[in-house]
Amino acid sequence: METPDNATESTGHTGIAAQDWAAASAEPQYRAAVVDLLGALAYGELAAFERLAEDAKLAPSLADKAELAKMASAEFHHFEQLRDRLTAIDAEPTASMQPFAQALDDFHRQTAPSDWLEGLVKAYVGDSIASDFYREVAARLDSDTRALVLAVLDDTGHGNFAVEKVRAAIEADPRVGGRLALWARRLMGEALSQAQRVVAERDALSTMLVGGVADGFDLAAVGEMFSRITKAHTKRMAALGLAA
Repeated sequence: METPDNATESTGHTGIAAQDWAAASAEPQYRAAVVDLLGALAYGELAAFERLAEDAKLAPSLADKAELAKMASAEFHHFEQLRDRLTAIDAEPTASMQPFAQALDDFHRQTAPSDWLEGLVKAYVGDSIASDFYREVAARLDSDTRALVLAVLDDTGHGNFAVEKVRAAIEADPRVGGRLALWARRLMGEALSQAQRVVAERDALSTMLVGGVADGFDLAAVGEMFSRITKAHTKRMAALGLAA
């Protein structure tokens, strides 16, 4: 997952964000929200691993295939970290991931790329939107959970790789740009819809986002969060050489 332009780590944490897991997890609703968050992230990383491995089949060269395989391996390592953390806090990993499987599977089915370039744009745009969302949430988490979330959102190298390949393709054939721009706009809409669906269906997560758990967001802050995510998306589109 790519490190976004809007990623900032607050230095003045308060409330739950100033506590460690041992202290913060005493609040049952907060604990439930974290289990949901880690479950969603874990399934997302597992799905990313599967998708990158599948996309490698579309790679035009052996070098490109190897690069995607390396990125897939990094995503699987992130999944293992999340799975192990869920186990450590006495949450069953498979049960924690299950509530999010359908929404993520639906998203990937509805946005299956038709070629190599669409696959690269999907990984760059779609994964980055998810990363932005989780980074925003991470700022409100306890210190232990925040450190883990930020670690698994580390750039796997896919961002720079995708930008290089997509820009080269557009330079070789400018007509490609229009098609990929439409594709990226579709991905943005589908990704935001999927994120909203996941949050709406999980009471603990939605309560944390709208301010019901200690240091969570209020409704105005949720709007501002999505505005920042949209702005970061526009910057990424420009990096790809595409119109937002």
